[in-house]
Amino acid sequence: MLDRQAVNGRRSFPMRPHYLALVLAGAAAFMTLWIVQHLLPPAQWWQAVFHPARQDLAQIDVHFAVMPRLCLALLAGGALGLAGVIFQQVLRNPMAEPATLGVSAGAYLALSLAAIWLPGLSGSSRQAVALLGAVAAMAIVLGLSWRKGLSPLALILAGLIVGLYCGAFNTALILFQDKLRTLTLWGSGSLDGQDWLGVRDLASQSALVVVLLFVLRRPLNLLGLEDAGASSLGLSLQRARMIVLALAVILSAAVVSTVGVISFIGIGAPMLARMAGARTLGQRLLWSALIGATLLWFADDCLQVIDGALHVSIPTGAAAALFGGPILLFLLPRMRQMSRPVLSGGGRGFDRRTRAPLRGILVLVACLVGAVLVSLAFGKGISGWQWSGWRQMQALSFWRGPPMVAAAAAGAMLAVAGSLLQRLTGNPMASPEVLGVSTGAALGVIALVLIAPGFGRPVQILASGGGATVALGLMLLWGRRSGFAPDQMLLGGVTLAMAFTGILAVLLASGDPRMIGLLAWISGSTYLVRWPDALSACLIGGVLALAVPVQRRWLEILPLGDGLARSLGTPLASSRLAILLVASCFTGIATLVVGPLSFVGLMAPHMARSFCQSRPLPQLVASAILGALIMVLANWAGRVLLFPNQMPAGLVATLLGGTYLMIQLARRPR
Repeated sequence: MLDRQAVNGRRSFPMRPHYLALVLAGAAAFMTLWIVQHLLPPAQWWQAVFHPARQDLAQIDVHFAVMPRLCLALLAGGALGLAGVIFQQVLRNPMAEPATLGVSAGAYLALSLAAIWLPGLSGSSRQAVALLGAVAAMAIVLGLSWRKGLSPLALILAGLIVGLYCGAFNTALILFQDKLRTLTLWGSGSLDGQDWLGVRDLASQSALVVVLLFVLRRPLNLLGLEDAGASSLGLSLQRARMIVLALAVILSAAVVSTVGVISFIGIGAPMLARMAGARTLGQRLLWSALIGATLLWFADDCLQVIDGALHVSIPTGAAAALFGGPILLFLLPRMRQMSRPVLSGGGRGFDRRTRAPLRGILVLVACLVGAVLVSLAFGKGISGWQWSGWRQMQALSFWRGPPMVAAAAAGAMLAVAGSLLQRLTGNPMASPEVLGVSTGAALGVIALVLIAPGFGRPVQILASGGGATVALGLMLLWGRRSGFAPDQMLLGGVTLAMAFTGILAVLLASGDPRMIGLLAWISGSTYLVRWPDALSACLIGGVLALAVPVQRRWLEILPLGDGLARSLGTPLASSRLAILLVASCFTGIATLVVGPLSFVGLMAPHMARSFCQSRPLPQLVASAILGALIMVLANWAGRVLLFPNQMPAGLVATLLGGTYLMIQLARRPR
């Protein structure tokens, strides 16, 4: 069962769940009292909470701002903790929660679309829209992973793809709809309200779900058993799963529609409860809800203190992701391995069949040349679609050439980095995007821009490559402890992405004008790329590519397992470090060009492996060509689809790549 998998019958946390909840509640209560005493003397607290004097602004502030915020923190944190346990119990997956399953992203996207098409929605209508989006996202995730038996790896990968896809679509809406700029900050999780309506709505929905959970407690317990055992006890598995999952989706949608997207609580609270010794389902439901409530209450109080001292308004959800990420990174190595690695010593993740490499590569080169010609010559203008002649194409190449060349170089580098990571870890699902390497590169660039904005491209490349190296080094360190188990690697990537989302939301909330340019870069914009930048990316990528053939033998042997690699005389530490550095440099440079958004590093190696190649060098060459082809087409599509507006190439690649990966994930396994 899930709890036995997670804790193995022992506590791995130095504090029991009730002590942990009491400590968090005590710290949060102390900070709340400290905040209130700056507004009112203690003698007026009772009156301010229950019957505020209309002429006393301080009492009104406490009654209509401080208290609703406190109640929202408790309700939202408790609901997210409860939803996380339900998802984990029904799906038997310790990583399942509203954010990792794409449920929160689906609800938020639905609210964004409603803000454009139906701007006058009331509170109840907003909740219905959020619920519709959450249900749609959950249905897609279940549909994608159904043929894989709802395995933990397939389920979380489907949730990540759906979540990133919804996030990319929402980013596209924000770029072209000014009215959604304010929704961005609210969507980062804001508990700041001026009335009790949100508290009333969230409390009523949470109470209804709790009552239904009490009624369904026996089926919910049986869902933690194996299917055969649960069926032998008379449980209708499919019906019970759908009903209980619907309750978790309702809770998630209610939180998103009331306070926005809040990360970490849904996965952090159940994890803390399990590690503190909550073994039975009842214990996990109770203590996850209480720990989630007190954890969000404490985090929000900390933000109010920071706001009062520094006068910086930070969304609560963003801060939860920012602080929750390091906590998860600390707890991750202490969690018991949740599933076996995809690959053991035999290297089953890579198909050893050889196909005609030269023929396949020539076909891909022809496709790339055709895509380059289409990108340069075919486009949309004031008079409609047109194909440019040779002279006109030469003139247009000054504007269209640099973004196209830069996008192609970035796509090739991300594809090669993805192939290197897959062979390094022995995990076919590894990529710079999924493992958080692109996130690390982006954090390196953001830190440089904020700390020392005057540095040029060489220093930016070093910062980006350094961030990618640190991120990948951390991932390999955690992966080594679990034998590179895919779920552990994915959880680490989710954690890094969560921290990055929190940092980005905090920076956007700061009002710093430099964040506007960073937002465009994060979306993968190549508008401002000129020939020096494009040629520099090609040159550096070409120099790095010279190191790949030297590593050919290592790339052939490492996926076969440590034992066989040692017997063949492969220096494991130095070979892994060398491959790690090359992959990090590729990722860092590519991230500088197209930002951290895209699925190219996962999609191109997969296409190369299924298209024609399985041996290292042919696969790397095919991956590079496919990555360049994808980004050239994405750059062209971003230029013409919304003419005269343009979509960032990285954003288009994310949408295209997400669609491709969803189709591949939904296919019946061979």
